[in-house]
Amino acid sequence: MLKGILCSIFLVLFLFISAFAAINLNTADKAALESISGIGPAKAAAIIKYRDAHGSFKSVDELLNVKGIGPKMLENIKGQVEITH
Repeated sequence: MLKGILCSIFLVLFLFISAFAAINLNTADKAALESISGIGPAKAAAIIKYRDAHGSFKSVDELLNVKGIGPKMLENIKGQVEITH
C-alpha cells in the first residue's frame, strides 16, 4: 500500500513539474509544440518549417516571423517557451 502511495506521489510531482517546464523552440518536435497553449497542429508545423528554413531561433521574439503568430499570441506563449543553443 505504501509503495502505491509513493508511486502516486512521484507521478503527480513529475506531471506537475513537467507542466511548468518551458518548451525549447530549437529542439521541440511537433507534439511538444502543440502542448503550448494556443499552438495547434498548423502553427506547430509553421514553427518547424521556419526553424528548418532559417536555422535555430536566436530569440523568442523571432516567433513573430512565423506565419500565424502575432504580438498577442507571442505574449501569451512567452512564459511557455525558451531558447537554448
